[in-house]
Amino acid sequence: MSFFAIQKNTPCCVSSRDHLHKNRKYVIVALTQFRCSFVDGEMAANGNGLDKSFSTSLTCLPKFTSADVVKSVEINSSTKGNKLWIMSSWKNVYPLSNYQVALMAGHLFKVSSLATAVFATSGFYLYNRQMNLNDLSVIRFGRAATTTVLISFDYITAFKHVEYDTEEYWALKSKVHLRSAERLRDLCCANRGTFIKVGQHLGALDYLLPEEYTSTLKVLHSQAPQSSMEEIQQVIREDLGKELSELFVSFEVKPQGTASLAQVHKAVLHDGRTVAIKVQHPKVQGQSSRDMVIMEVMLKAVHWLFPNFSFMWLVEEAKKNLPLELDFLNEGHNAEKVANMLAHFYFLKVPLIYWDLSTKRILTMEFVDGGHINDRNYMKKHGINVNEISENLGKMYSEMIFVHGFVHCDPHPGNLLVRKCPRSKKTEIALLDHGLYQVLQPDFRLNYCQLWQALIKGDMSEVERYSLRLGAGDLYALFACVVTSRSWTAVNAGISSVPVTHSEDVEIQNNVAQYLPQISELLNRVPRQMLLLLKTNDLLRGIETTLQTRASSSYFINMSRCCLRAIARHNRSKDRSWRRHIQITLAESLDLWRLTMCAGEVTPAADADHLIKKSVKWLCQAISGGSSSVEARP
Repeated sequence: MSFFAIQKNTPCCVSSRDHLHKNRKYVIVALTQFRCSFVDGEMAANGNGLDKSFSTSLTCLPKFTSADVVKSVEINSSTKGNKLWIMSSWKNVYPLSNYQVALMAGHLFKVSSLATAVFATSGFYLYNRQMNLNDLSVIRFGRAATTTVLISFDYITAFKHVEYDTEEYWALKSKVHLRSAERLRDLCCANRGTFIKVGQHLGALDYLLPEEYTSTLKVLHSQAPQSSMEEIQQVIREDLGKELSELFVSFEVKPQGTASLAQVHKAVLHDGRTVAIKVQHPKVQGQSSRDMVIMEVMLKAVHWLFPNFSFMWLVEEAKKNLPLELDFLNEGHNAEKVANMLAHFYFLKVPLIYWDLSTKRILTMEFVDGGHINDRNYMKKHGINVNEISENLGKMYSEMIFVHGFVHCDPHPGNLLVRKCPRSKKTEIALLDHGLYQVLQPDFRLNYCQLWQALIKGDMSEVERYSLRLGAGDLYALFACVVTSRSWTAVNAGISSVPVTHSEDVEIQNNVAQYLPQISELLNRVPRQMLLLLKTNDLLRGIETTLQTRASSSYFINMSRCCLRAIARHNRSKDRSWRRHIQITLAESLDLWRLTMCAGEVTPAADADHLIKKSVKWLCQAISGGSSSVEARP
C-alpha cells in the first residue's frame, strides 16, 4: 500500500517519499497502486480502487466519510512512477500522525493480546517445571517484539509536533536515537547469545548507523552477560567427561573475558602449563537457529513500517557465519592456519591449541596475557610504542586481505592484545578469537586490490572501474566513501594525501541518515564477501582512531606493498613462461623499491636486500629451467 498526503486547499504533486511537515494539516489517501484517480470518492476508469480496509477506517472517524476524502484528476495518464496531481476539496481534515498512530495501535494491540494470552496460559506450567523463562522462544520473541514496537512507536510519534529540519527537530531525533539504541542494547543483554553477536556487528556499522547507536552498542564487546560456574562445569563434564579437579590443578572462577557465544577462564594443567579455556555458553547452540528466525521476523516488520530500513543482509550473513563460529574445532584450525600463514611476522602471537582438551564447545589454548590494543595507558606503562603497534596491525591485516585472502573478521579490542614478549622483550600483538574468517575469492581479491590502489592514488576512472566490478553499479561514489570511511572530497583528492579531520568525520556522520536508503541498497548489491570486510575495516579504524594513528602514511605504504605483491603473484600464476616470470618479478621489485624510496623511510636496505635475493632466485631458477613449473611466492 502507498500513502499520499494532501494538504488542505493546496494543489500539489506528492509521493510516498515526500517529507511532510508535522505542524500542518493533512489527510491520507491510500491507494493499492501508485496510479489511481478518484472523482468524488468514486473509482475512475483507470483506477484500481480505494483500499477497502482503509476506506472503512476513514468512515469510522467522526464527521469524515470517504466521499469527503479527495477530488483528484490525473493530468497525464501515461505518467510513470508514483506522482499524482491533486486538488483537495473537503471540509474535515485530520492530522497525519493521528491516523498512523491509530493504524499502528490496532495491529500492535492484536499482537500484544496474543502474546499476553500465551504467557498467561504457560505460567503455571513453567512455575511447576522450574524452567528458566529465558530459555523459551516465546519469551525471547516477546522481548524482541516489545522492543521493536516501542522503538517503532517512538519514531512514529515523537516528531508530530516538531517542524522538520529545525534545530529542535535534530535535537529530538538524537534523543530518540539514544533511547532506541539503549532499548536495543538491553534486548541484546537480556536475550544474550546470538542477539549480542548481532548487536556487536551493528555497533561496528559506523558508516551506516547514527553515532548514538554505534557508541551504545559498542559496550556489548566488553559487557556481555556471563554463564554461571555451574553451567561452565556442566559443559566441561558433558564434553570432556571429567570433573574440573581431574583436568586442572586450578581453575579461576572469574572469567578473563566474556563474549556473546562463550567465556574464557584461566586454568593450570597438572603438568604446570597455564592455559585459557574457552567454554561456550550452554544454551547458545539450541537457541541460535530460533533466534535467527525471531530477528528475521522483526526486521521484516520494521522494513514494512519503514521501507527505507533494509537490513536483511545482516540476517543472511549471521545465518551463514554463526554455525562456523559455534564450532570451536573450526576456530582451532583457523588459528593454526593463520599462525603458519603469517609466521614471518615476528610481532604476531597466536596461542597454541591443545587438541586433547578441545571439542566443538570447548577450546583449550595457550594462555597469553596483555592489554587491549586500544588501551593507551597500558602501552605507556609498559613502554610500548603506539605507532609501532598501529603500523604492525596494518601490515598484518593488509597481508591477510590482499595477499592471502584469508581474513580474521572480528578485530575488536578484546580480540587484540599487546604485550612485551617475556623472553625477547619485543613488542607483540596477540590475535585471539579465530571463529570468524572470510575467504576471499581470487577475482574479488584482485579487484579489491586494484580498487585500493586507485583510492590511494585518487584515480577516479579506476575507482569507478573496479567499483563496478565489485557490484556497486551507479553507486560507485558512495561505495568508495563507505569502503574508506572518507568524504567524497577526500576520495577525489586521493585518500593518502588528505589527512582525516574531525569536521570530515562529522560531515560523514551527518550524511548517514540522508543516504541511508542508498547505503542499504548498496549493501544488498555487493558480494557477501564485502560485508565482513567492511565490518573489519570499521573495527580497525576504530582502533586507529583511539590510538590517534588513523590514515597514517605507513598504513597506506604497507597496503600498497601488499597490493603490488598480490597483483604480481596473480600475474605470475597466469603465465607459464619463465621469461615473463622474471619480467614480472623484476617489475614488482622495482615498484616496491620506488614505493620505499618515495616514502622516505630510513631503512630501505632490508627491503632492497629482500627484493634482490628474490630476483636472483628467479634468475637462477630460469637458468636451471625450474621456473617454468614453480609458482612465485612473494
